[in-house]
Amino acid sequence: MKKKLEILEQLQDIDQLINIKRSGQKELSDELGEIAQAVDVVRDEVSALESRLVQLEAEKGDLEANHTAEVSNITRSETNMKEIKTNKEFQAVGREISAARKQVADLEEQVLQKLTQIEELSGEVATRKAALDELAANSAQRTAEKQSAIDKIQQDIDSDAVRRDALTKEIPASLVKRYTTLRDQRRGQALATARDGYCLGCNMHLPPQLYNNLFKHEELLACPHCQRILVLKLQQA
Repeated sequence: MKKKLEILEQLQDIDQLINIKRSGQKELSDELGEIAQAVDVVRDEVSALESRLVQLEAEKGDLEANHTAEVSNITRSETNMKEIKTNKEFQAVGREISAARKQVADLEEQVLQKLTQIEELSGEVATRKAALDELAANSAQRTAEKQSAIDKIQQDIDSDAVRRDALTKEIPASLVKRYTTLRDQRRGQALATARDGYCLGCNMHLPPQLYNNLFKHEELLACPHCQRILVLKLQQA
């Protein structure tokens, strides 16, 4: 019976070690997600700036088209003035030309504003792209390092799993099932240390006769309070 307890202890040690390693894997995986997210955020920012730049270019194109149309109207009106016979018509066309020239001046000012905005935004896009390239390069290196660490941990877990499988074959399947059930029910701890008359799994006092029977190693005994399998550990001198 003592041999079975020793195997169960080894199983629990391996399972707890695997849990710790899987927790480490999860932390690394979460960090991988954060790295990717950081790159995506900057990439989205660059994409939004580029979209705004395309919009500004389109708006400038519309203004320039309107400017060309107004200049053509002025040229046409000035040509038509040569054929006007009455003073009233001449004045009306003159007012149209003046209004058109004012519109042309306004359009030229708006085009200049758009050009300034485009120049500033183009510089910002170039800066953000350079930052994105640098971030992506650094992120790729960090991702490779963390993925390598994750893979190494998985190799260790696989090795632990092989050792675990070998141990489970040394004890009855019914005992493995009992251990597994307790482990699931007791947050990963199927075994508990018994010392000085107490179960250290739940810190409850054990019945004296049960505690005394632990010294005999004749059977597997469980704590009546938490049901964990008890392993006697004497206080070190």
